[in-house]
Amino acid sequence: MSGTSRRIPLLDLSHYRSGTPTERARFVQVFGEGLREFGFVSIVGHGIDDALIRRTYSDVERLFQLPEDVKTRYAVPELAGQRGYTGFGKEHAKDRKVGDLKEFWHVGRELPAGHPYLKDYGANVWPGEVPSFRDNTLSLFRELDGAAGVMLQALAEFFGVARTTFSDMATDGNSVLRLIHYPPLRERFIPGGVRAAEHEDINLITLLCEGTASGLELLTRDGEWLPVDTLRGQIVVDSGDMLSRVTNEVIPATTHRVVNPKSTDEDTVRYSLPFFVHPFSDCVLKPLPSTETPDNPARHAPITAGAFLQQRLRENGLLK
Repeated sequence: MSGTSRRIPLLDLSHYRSGTPTERARFVQVFGEGLREFGFVSIVGHGIDDALIRRTYSDVERLFQLPEDVKTRYAVPELAGQRGYTGFGKEHAKDRKVGDLKEFWHVGRELPAGHPYLKDYGANVWPGEVPSFRDNTLSLFRELDGAAGVMLQALAEFFGVARTTFSDMATDGNSVLRLIHYPPLRERFIPGGVRAAEHEDINLITLLCEGTASGLELLTRDGEWLPVDTLRGQIVVDSGDMLSRVTNEVIPATTHRVVNPKSTDEDTVRYSLPFFVHPFSDCVLKPLPSTETPDNPARHAPITAGAFLQQRLRENGLLK
């Protein structure tokens, strides 16, 4: 089957949440196999409020229309861009020197005073110029966090381990909602730059709300670039490096990119809302025992999620 005719699986999360035993078993199998083959799966029936996504996109548009000097006031360099604003071209893919043609804002988990991870994760930063931003982004964070927990439970069933094996890793995890602005290239361009150079996500899984324009592509296991449509009403889920480590690369982290517009007609602004699901910082990333076999010995030494994140942030140019 050619790359142009292949499609990532489309699944209904309500079949796992409240379906028949047959629907539930099919979801588990196709979800796990889809991540193993493509690293990407599309989900409907996820329960994320469409109106909330629309309101958040409206806030995101207002946010990135603010003057540069205003946005820059919300940068938090000591957190390596993990909260608040990160400027255009600051982040680059691993092993690349040219920055991606985007700017973004991170909203993280709200932790109560005295929580042991509050200092490690850092506090959120809120733009006073967009009053509804806090409520909308935190509401979307909570809904995506809940849906991610359900998907991680389905994935644990696929591997035949305790159902909360992966979701427990993400409890109080350092997850982030990234609000991305890709301006038209005619307005801002860095020679040699692309909107998002080919890379693998750092985290366990990523939930991607539909983008406002096309451009997302994944690299199939046989080396072909496959366009991925993020359609309204769907959430695209992909697997990251941390999940790859925990599954001993049974589910590899999938390389993907956001390509530049191919023509002046397509050179429009693009906004995107990925939700990166991270474990808690002290979570040790090591292979599930069932994934270590004579044919597939342990591929990586154990490392904590916090240490691995710091390593990758240095590689991406966000941490000096």
